[in-house]
Amino acid sequence: MLLFTTLATPAFGQNKYPDRPVKIIVGFPPGGPTDIVARLIANRLEKALGQSFIVENKPGGGSNIGSQEAARAKPDGYTLFLGTVANATNISTYKKLNYDTQRDFIPISQLVSSPSILVANNDQPFKTLPELIAYAKANPGKLAYATSGPGGSPHLAGEMLKLRAGIDLLHVPYKGAAPAMNDVIGGQVGIGFKTASGVTTTLQAGKLRPIAVAGRERMPQLPDVPTLIELGFPDFEVSSWSGLMAPTGTPPDIINLLAKTTIEIMKSPDIRKQLEGIGAFPVGSTPEEFKKYIDDEIKKWAVVAKAANIEL
Repeated sequence: MLLFTTLATPAFGQNKYPDRPVKIIVGFPPGGPTDIVARLIANRLEKALGQSFIVENKPGGGSNIGSQEAARAKPDGYTLFLGTVANATNISTYKKLNYDTQRDFIPISQLVSSPSILVANNDQPFKTLPELIAYAKANPGKLAYATSGPGGSPHLAGEMLKLRAGIDLLHVPYKGAAPAMNDVIGGQVGIGFKTASGVTTTLQAGKLRPIAVAGRERMPQLPDVPTLIELGFPDFEVSSWSGLMAPTGTPPDIINLLAKTTIEIMKSPDIRKQLEGIGAFPVGSTPEEFKKYIDDEIKKWAVVAKAANIEL
């Protein structure tokens, strides 16, 4: 087990690691929120540790292609992985994976958390969550929710709402978050769970109606929008998170050096400002804290996937 208290005395030391460029594999395309976070941390690690940290995008399969490659990489600290919520949900939604998040990776530090927001088309006949639930109960199976595709966190969030609220919603999957959001704006679909990092600007422009935030706390950008927890749904937390991981077998001293450096980076006021600008919040957890968080996420989504019979 990694002991964070050993950070003060790493055997490798910053003079020995890294002594050549480090690769960070990202399982999603360039330009999206996950990629933005990866490049932000890569830039800061490069400045802090004096070597290049290069982001390598390996999109496909809901991040499974990149995850598999990272899991099989040599565990020497020169290949890292930007794990995301997909690494917690895919375990329960895919029939077969060629990697295991808990077995094949060592958590280093959670970087960010971006809560999902339940949004509605402006023309829908409800403005609050109780009104939405009442409408759905009066019109079973008629209210549709849009997602970026089957098995992702927006899909699981919709299924969790169905289970917790006892309502029947119609799932409408799209090939990506952008077309899903566009059809909610256009009124083709009534509602959807959208990650804050991808929808905050749209909400502030009044193009969608925010119903509730699926986070622990209200968002500073949307102070008048309540959380689902406030509205009577305990532990209803849906977050698009990401964090640094390394292949299992990576030396503990390297893990601890990277964790210590990352935690300091995430405390930076300018990092917080940049992240909050895209609806994300810095975390900077220890390896032990990040491991517990991942384990809890896997357990939570396994229950929802089983109840909703989601299988990809």
